[in-house]
Amino acid sequence: MRKAIIFDLDGTLWDATGCSVDIWNRVFDKHEEVSIRMTREISSGLMGKTMPEIGAALFPDMTEEARMNIVDDFGDEEVKYLSEHGAVLYEGVEETLSALEKEHDLYIVSNCQDGYVPAFLHAHKMGHHFKDIEMSGRTGMDKGRNIKLIMERNGIENAVYVGDTEGDENAARYAGIPFIWASYGFGKAKSPDKVIMSIKDLI
Repeated sequence: MRKAIIFDLDGTLWDATGCSVDIWNRVFDKHEEVSIRMTREISSGLMGKTMPEIGAALFPDMTEEARMNIVDDFGDEEVKYLSEHGAVLYEGVEETLSALEKEHDLYIVSNCQDGYVPAFLHAHKMGHHFKDIEMSGRTGMDKGRNIKLIMERNGIENAVYVGDTEGDENAARYAGIPFIWASYGFGKAKSPDKVIMSIKDLI
């Protein structure tokens, strides 16, 4: 049976923080109860979190309903934008995926809103590289459980997870598979099984 490589998306395959800052601020302008402005630094710190976690981080004093109204508005706008325009792919993504898929089955599991991974696949014509995808916004589950879900759904017995944050590392541990830390991304890791300095190092 072919080995599987399961990828995180933000900070691992692409960087969407540049466009997300502008989208956040456009959404904030529509909600007069919001007094903050989004910055690239704040946006980078949100990577790897689920949408409810992002809402809690940005608007701790709001009710869950109020904060999710804003976050869901952003999620819809972001998916529309990214599906059409895409974001910044890390150097070597296309060649790396093409090389890896010769001997591995490739997957994506992300803590994003529903539609976010399809936007990446559509904008950059990447769909043919991946056997399956999953998103917390679609299942309502965290990344660790979604990794297990995608493994069960596809009969995967031998896999690794590639991501850039400690949350990714914890998810891989929960799923019982090795973790490869993409050190070029947005976060840190405690004790990854392997470290890559570039996506091309996976080859």
